[in-house]
Formats: sequence, C-alpha cells, structure tokens
Amino acid sequence: MKRGSSGLNLLLGVNKPRGMSSHDVVNAVRRALGERRVGHAGTLDPAADGVLVVGVGQGTRLMGMLTADSKSYVATIRFGYETDTDDAEGERTTDAPIPVELRDPIRAQKLLDSFLGEQDQVPPAYSAISIDGKRSYARARAGETVELPARRVRIVAAQLVSIEDEQSGDEDGLCWQCAFTVSKGTYVRSIARDLGRRAGSAAHLARLCRTASGTVTLARCVTLSQIQDAGPTGIGNLSLDPVKALGVPSHKIEGREVTDVACGRAIEANGIARGQRVAMVRDGRLWGVWESDGIRILAKANFPDGIEGVRP
Repeated sequence: MKRGSSGLNLLLGVNKPRGMSSHDVVNAVRRALGERRVGHAGTLDPAADGVLVVGVGQGTRLMGMLTADSKSYVATIRFGYETDTDDAEGERTTDAPIPVELRDPIRAQKLLDSFLGEQDQVPPAYSAISIDGKRSYARARAGETVELPARRVRIVAAQLVSIEDEQSGDEDGLCWQCAFTVSKGTYVRSIARDLGRRAGSAAHLARLCRTASGTVTLARCVTLSQIQDAGPTGIGNLSLDPVKALGVPSHKIEGREVTDVACGRAIEANGIARGQRVAMVRDGRLWGVWESDGIRILAKANFPDGIEGVRP
C-alpha cells in the first residue's frame, strides 16, 4: 500500500461547521482516516455550514461527476445595508432605508418569486473565481477593483420561511429566512444583494446553511467528530451510497461482464438509452461509471478497487 494510503475508497456527506473552509474539512478527514487522497465537491464558504460531499481514495474521482447537481440552502438575508463581500463577513458599504412593505409576507414572497428561472447573475467580487490565474477574492483583498462578468444561473425555488426583526446595538434591522434551490454556480450572496436592490433597499447574506447538494441531504451527513471517532475501521458505516449520490441507474455486473468491465471492454446496452450513464455495481461496490451509445455501454471511468457503500 502506498504511503499515505488507507485502502479506503468511499464518499462521505459532511456537515461542515461554520468557521472552517472546505479545504480545512478535507485536511481534517485526511488526519482522521490516515488517507492522503481526499477531496471535496462544491466549495462551501467558511461562513456557511451544511452539506459538503467528500471523496476518499478512489472516491475523489467522483467529485467532478457530482458538481453539476443543483444545491439547496436556507439563507438569512438582512436588509438595511450592503457589504463589500455581500455577506456578514465584509465591510459595510451602502446603507438604505427598509421599506415597510418588506414586513408583509405576501409581498415578500411575490418579490422572491420574481427571481425564479434563468437569469444573468454577477458573482461577488470576493469569490473563488479565477481571473488570469489569480482568485477574485485575492485581488479584492489586495485593493484591486474587481468587476466579474455576469453568468447564466437558474433559481429553481425561492420560498419565504419567516420574517424577523433584528436589533444589532442601537440599530434595528429586518431579516428574511428563505429556502432556495439553485443551479451550479449560483451565489446566494448575490441573490441577497440583488434582492435588496430590487426591493428598493440594501441587503446582504447574514447566514447560510446548505441543506442539499444534488441527492445528498443534510440528514445523510455526519460531523467531523463522528468521522474521527469512527476512524479507518468504522468509517464504512458512515459512508454514502455512491450510486444514489450520482443519481444514475445501476447495472449489476454478472458472469462474463465481470472480466469485461475490469478490462474496460464494451458490453451490450440491452435497451439502455443513448447518452444514459449507468453505475456498474457488484458485491456492494461501484466499479465504474459507464455511458451508453445506444448499442453498447462504454467505460467513462473505472475504479479498480471499487468504491464501497452501494446498498440495495
């Protein structure tokens, strides 16, 4: 076994705590499991908590297959002022009065409904988007003026949960708690900023919890303490089902197909539609993700050791 390799190949759903970066979580999992090959899908800001999908061993090769999924959040949006980061971590920039209409749940939901669908969204200047090889947030922190181009995003759902008055020091504020489901690349911080402007006020993201990443929900996530307590010998009991995480149908490998799949040799599609990806499974492990051309199933990715956690 290679140095820094535990022999583990699996997926974990981690409930990332606030105050830790996604990379901090990866390092914590590495230490807990004694495994160098650990990665994550879908970066979550340090100020946010919630679902972070982590791959261990050959499970890291699934990360690129999971990042296209939609994500769901519960967000607290505070009205009254904007910040340079569009969240509570930044410096206060623009102040604005809070219209009384924003305390009306019916009008609030109507405003949220206006954000549904595809639209162009300008990402926060303090984001991980790369500009000429340098992260946008690094340029902004260095004092550069960062103007990122808008990108096409989709807001699938935007539901008002509650409206709450908030007092900070001698200042009164107003907060909306909202539930969003959005496409890959959508910034909830930008939604908060744009929501304030469309409301004739100013707003920023006060708190964020990711409740789902694709098919992985918060209910399936574990804490870093649980991972540490389980260690390499017990971590399998906490793993995610990789097939369910991918959200693709499974194909049970039997007979001659066992050798064919191991060698990456195409097999008959047997009615699997063209373009459909399937998970090749056997003995509770995922051995590959293949794709049909309408006649055969062809290997897109194979996992020689198998990724554990496949359940009936």
